[in-house]
Amino acid sequence: MFFLTPRHVKYGREFAKDARKLLAYKRDLLDAETLSNFEAGIAKLEDAVKTRKSSTIEEAAAALDKQCGAFVKPRKDAGLRENCEVFLVAIIVALGVRTYFLQPFTIPTGSMFPTLNGIIGTKTDEEPPNIVTRLAHFAWHGRTYVNVVATTDDVITDVREVKALPFTDIQSKFGVVSRTEIVGRRNSYIVDCPIDTLTRDLIRPLREFKAGDVIARGYFNTGDHVFVDKMSYHFRKPKGGEVFVFNTHKIQTNENRGKPDDWPSQFYIKRLVGTPLDTLQIKPPQLFINGKLAEGYGFGRVMSGTRENPHAGYAGYGNGFPSFSQIIMRTPDDPFQVPDKNYFAMGDNSYHSSDSRDWGPVPQQNIMGRGVFVYWPFTPHFGLIR
Repeated sequence: MFFLTPRHVKYGREFAKDARKLLAYKRDLLDAETLSNFEAGIAKLEDAVKTRKSSTIEEAAAALDKQCGAFVKPRKDAGLRENCEVFLVAIIVALGVRTYFLQPFTIPTGSMFPTLNGIIGTKTDEEPPNIVTRLAHFAWHGRTYVNVVATTDDVITDVREVKALPFTDIQSKFGVVSRTEIVGRRNSYIVDCPIDTLTRDLIRPLREFKAGDVIARGYFNTGDHVFVDKMSYHFRKPKGGEVFVFNTHKIQTNENRGKPDDWPSQFYIKRLVGTPLDTLQIKPPQLFINGKLAEGYGFGRVMSGTRENPHAGYAGYGNGFPSFSQIIMRTPDDPFQVPDKNYFAMGDNSYHSSDSRDWGPVPQQNIMGRGVFVYWPFTPHFGLIR
C-alpha cells in the first residue's frame, strides 16, 4: 500500500518524475550528448528506486541533482524577487476583495445620525492635550485636534478648501481628511479639517483678531468607517430597512446640479425605505409602506421620537421640504409610488438629510452594496449596522 512505502522510495520516484518534466521543458535547448546523459541519469534513478535500497537511491539522486543544477541556474536576488511576488499577490488579493466582496467606505455627513456618525466637530476653550494623548484619541476615536492662534494682529478675509492632492482618496481611507486654508490680510493658516466642519463648528465668529487670539480651537471626530458587502445583491434583491450604498451617477444631487455635462458620481449611504412599486407615505414621525406602518428594527428606531421630542437622537420621518428639487411627499397626504427597477433612499436623520425626497429614487444599476460593519473608530457604533 502507498502509505507503507518507505520515504526514500517515495522521494526517488517524485524526483525522477520532476526530472522528466524538466527534461521535457528543456529538450529543444539541449544537444544530443547532453540529452542522452540526462536521460541516462533519470533511468539510473528509476532503476535505483526499483532496488528500494536507500544508499543506492541517494547516490543516483545526488548525481541527477547535479545534472539538473546545470540547467536551472540560481537567480540573483532570489529573496527580493520572492518578497516582491508575495507583495504583489497580496495587493491583487486585496483589490479583488475590495472589488467583489468588501469595500471600505467613510461616512462623510450626518444624514444617517445617530445610526452612523459623519464628521462631527466640537468647539473647546482648552488647548489640545499632549502628543501622546492626541495619538491615543486618534487611534481610538478617530479624533483630530484643531488649534489656530493668530500670530499677528490680522483680519480674516476668506476661508477656502485647499486643492485636493492626487492621493486624497488614499488619505481618506486612513482617516486623513481634506485641508482648509484660513486666509488673513497678513497671514494664512492651513488646517487639517474639512471646510464645512471648520466653518460650522470650530472657527470663532469674528473677522478681526489680535496677536494671540484663538481663531479656531476644538476637535472633530472622523466619520464612521464601514465595510460594504458587495456580494449579497448579486444573489438577492435589496430589502427594505437595509442600510445601503449607491453611486450618484445620473442622479441630480446637490453635487450634480448645474453640471449636466459632467454628471460627477459620489457614493452615498442611506436607509432603503422603498423597493420597486412600493407606495410610500410620511405622516410625521411615521413612515407607511403600502398603507401599513413600516416594520423592522431600523424603521422603529427612527420613528421612536419626534422632531420636538427626539428619542435617543431620533426625530422620526419628515415630509419633503420646499427647498427640495422634487415634489415628493411634501405633505402627509402626498403618497409616492417607487418606479419599477428603482429604490427609495432616506437618511435616518430625516430633517437634515438630502435624499430621494430631494432628488428622486435610486436606479437599480447604481446600487453598490449594503453597509454591514463599522470597523473604526471604536465608538458605540463599532460592530454590525442595523
